[in-house]
Amino acid sequence: MASQEEVFKKLVSHCKEYGFVFPSSEIYDGLAAVYDYGQNGVELKNNIKKYWWDSMVLLHENIVGIDAAIFMHPTTWKASGHVDAFNDPLIDNRDSKKRYRADVLIEEQLAKIEEKINKEVEKARKRFGDAFDEQKFRETNPRVLEHQKHFDELHQRYSDAMNAMDLEMLKQIIVDEEIVCPISGTRNWTDVRQFNLMFSTEMGSTADGTTKIYLRPETAQGIFVNFLNVQKTGRMKIPFGIAQIGKAFRNEIVARQFIFRMREFEQMEMQFFVRPGEEMQWFQHWKEFRLRWHKALGLGDNKYRYHDHEKLAHYANAATDIEFEMPFGFKEVEGIHSRTNFDLSQHAKFSGKKIEYFDPELNQSYTPYVIETSIGVDRMFLSVLSAAYHEEQLDGGDSRVVLKLPPVLAPVKACVMPLVKKDGLPEKAREIVNMLKFDVKTTYDEKDSIGKRYRRQDAVGTPFCITVDHDTLNDNCVTIRYRDDMRQERVPIESLHGIITDAVDMKNLLRKL
Repeated sequence: MASQEEVFKKLVSHCKEYGFVFPSSEIYDGLAAVYDYGQNGVELKNNIKKYWWDSMVLLHENIVGIDAAIFMHPTTWKASGHVDAFNDPLIDNRDSKKRYRADVLIEEQLAKIEEKINKEVEKARKRFGDAFDEQKFRETNPRVLEHQKHFDELHQRYSDAMNAMDLEMLKQIIVDEEIVCPISGTRNWTDVRQFNLMFSTEMGSTADGTTKIYLRPETAQGIFVNFLNVQKTGRMKIPFGIAQIGKAFRNEIVARQFIFRMREFEQMEMQFFVRPGEEMQWFQHWKEFRLRWHKALGLGDNKYRYHDHEKLAHYANAATDIEFEMPFGFKEVEGIHSRTNFDLSQHAKFSGKKIEYFDPELNQSYTPYVIETSIGVDRMFLSVLSAAYHEEQLDGGDSRVVLKLPPVLAPVKACVMPLVKKDGLPEKAREIVNMLKFDVKTTYDEKDSIGKRYRRQDAVGTPFCITVDHDTLNDNCVTIRYRDDMRQERVPIESLHGIITDAVDMKNLLRKL
């Protein structure tokens, strides 16, 4: 069995080799933590975005979309708290000259302790076999208890330090835990200090007439500042939502794990405006709906879990992450937050404009509360790919790499292949491509042996391969090959359209919600 780390490395190189993700500006040796989506990547990404967009805007008549500008008036970020509070705690190692996030170093230390506990449990499981009582072992084994005590105490100190944003305490934890720099191996640390994550730039033409503006670190504020515009022009009644897909930018110091944490990324966010006092039931509703949306893809229900926040943002009264099991552990792909009326109140205060909703049923005006669902497109892309990536040993000593992507998300739905490049077979194959291309992304491939062509399509996750052979010209039938089980069957050309569109129809997915 390959380790998860090896699988992840293979996945990253697979993404490059098959046109999913390329390092940005690679001919100039790339730009750290910035990536470009290739020809297959952009199709997969667009399909993920369509699934999200339709699940919000198509299925809910009280949710509408907008597309706000990336540049916003700089006071927006003052009001939202990003200018003063959008910081990461950083620490430098004087020997390696490398910079780290203090919170990440401590979280990795916690993960190491957890790993030790799990190793003890696994050793015992092998020793005792079927008679093993894991819970009892965890509660009684002295080594496990010792590790658990260490974990709990460290976790408590860490939570306290983060909640108070006590930078000295964070440094002290790193010292006490004897955490070393992964590169230099030394403990020669600087103090911890705050670092703002927003990219800034100048707008204007003259040196003294420029305004400092920011690249948005999230898409949500574009929704909040347009609350009244949308509500009035759409005659929206509360509860209602505003959805948006767009780029956001964060000057991450520790950008890593491929496209998991990048400096330029894409978000799919929906802000749902509700009556004050009703926010917790809506929070629960959206939590459940969003998990259903993820599970409907069939990547494996066991790969998801909720993670409730202990440290709430200053504006939130509830927050939950939906975590997905990536090759490097369970990680957040989506956040559901109850943001109270913080954002609208702040914008009203800083702009001097009244931002309220008149509720005809209650006959009163109020500032609505907000439930936010926020998902990273790139993280979603990574979770779909990592769940789909399989290396399989086949009969006869052969092997294949296959992406078992949900057919509805697959970049290419069907590939049509003439058995040979002559005898009228390519022409017949082209006819089939032209028949299918209006409904599904279809490609044509005539190079190499049929086996090699199948492998290529497996590697990009194409659900259907259609082979045109000499019999096709007589019986008007083709061989369709199914990606996941490699089953092949002979079908009439006129039934192809139905077989393929049935399997890749977004409606089937949306109906599960």
